[in-house]
Amino acid sequence: MTSTEGSRVGGFRREVDQERLGTTLAIAASLILGLRTARWSITHSDGLADAEWEREIEHSVRIARTMLSHLTTRHPELFQSRKVPFYVATDDDVPR
Repeated sequence: MTSTEGSRVGGFRREVDQERLGTTLAIAASLILGLRTARWSITHSDGLADAEWEREIEHSVRIARTMLSHLTTRHPELFQSRKVPFYVATDDDVPR
């Protein structure tokens, strides 16, 4: 990790707060899963995992991640953002 001690803050840039997207991903994946499986017949399992169900969950999460990646890249104003400082090198930072 680069030390920023002694460096000057050159300004701030706005970035999507990635730490807050976990809940959004879970909700999006759940909605996609619900929509994709709404017409499935009701079944009861005795604690055994169904391979088709597992594949559907994985696919729903993949769709949600792709969708969120697209939105955060092309429309970052839709999400909470934070100010991230960028640093300007000083004479002390230049190697001799």
